[in-house]
Amino acid sequence: MNAKSSRARTVKGPSTVLVTGGAGFIGSHACVELLDHGYEVIVVDDYSNGTPQVYARVERVAGRFVGAVYELDIRDRRALSAVFDRHSVDAVVHFAAHKAVGESTRMPVEYYDTNVGGTIALLSVMHAHQVHQLVFSSSCSIYGDAGRGALDEATPARPTNPYAMSKWLCELILTDVCRRCPEFAVLCLRYFNPAGAHPSGLLGEDPRGTPDNLMPYVAQVAIGRRERLSVFGGDYPTPDGTAIRDYLHVVDTVEAHRLALDHLADGPGLRVFNLGAGRGSSVLEVIDAFGDACGRPLPYEVVGRRPGDVAELVADASAIARAWGWRPARDLAAICRDSWRFQQLNPEGYAGSARRPNPKE
Repeated sequence: MNAKSSRARTVKGPSTVLVTGGAGFIGSHACVELLDHGYEVIVVDDYSNGTPQVYARVERVAGRFVGAVYELDIRDRRALSAVFDRHSVDAVVHFAAHKAVGESTRMPVEYYDTNVGGTIALLSVMHAHQVHQLVFSSSCSIYGDAGRGALDEATPARPTNPYAMSKWLCELILTDVCRRCPEFAVLCLRYFNPAGAHPSGLLGEDPRGTPDNLMPYVAQVAIGRRERLSVFGGDYPTPDGTAIRDYLHVVDTVEAHRLALDHLADGPGLRVFNLGAGRGSSVLEVIDAFGDACGRPLPYEVVGRRPGDVAELVADASAIARAWGWRPARDLAAICRDSWRFQQLNPEGYAGSARRPNPKE
């Protein structure tokens, strides 16, 4: 058990939490955060973009076991209902979804089926079991091509790809459900770009196949798994021509989810908060920052834009700071440093590790 897990734990909100997609990148970090703060955690995941190997690492970091794990697709209402039958679930943190912008333009039907259909199935099972507290993983991508400057929660939704549209449709459904079923309390957290890894090097982003997100792709180039990075678009109306995003450390991201559980009891209905650092970094700036972390420049080539991408997405996250006092504590340098540490300890990802990573090395 590590020093962190020995802290006194006080659970302010729901005590037993079901985490959908708990084997994924953000979900596994969220399990650590919740376990470390005294919650009992139940996980469901179909391992479409995760691995059951992650649970042993979660236990090593948190010093506690996940309460129960179920392999299932959340669209399978019978299987999901059986989980609720077995456990007295107080609240749900819902991560399970397809999440790649580029892939969504090639697989729109699959994205709507999983992201929207899965959320509807989850709501149906929750309602049948009198569970009405939900933290929903949403996305800044719903803002679409909103132009320059920091975007607050009042920025109109202009989704430009099926992934973004699926998240926006989920928000609309949740809004209407809360209006018609006042017992529901839902917090939608619109992430900007979660990245990084747990500082221990035990948990990180390990996508299957070619990464769709920038940070794991850069890390794989740095470790030598890929020859060079493809930069999608060098002609955006930005200072260096590459797209600008707001990168948020995954540990800061999951801390916000734990706070959300504490604040579900603030009142019924749906509330929306941005999660971001409030600082934009271009693709080339991220490449330079990662080069600083790994100690060498990284090769890249500029290619054409990807369908559905926009020039800039930067958060105005002042609303959550005012409401809960949440502010990110880690910058881009920390994101790159922790990503690089995870990649060094796991050069082929979770499945390819020949030995158990030692975070003290």
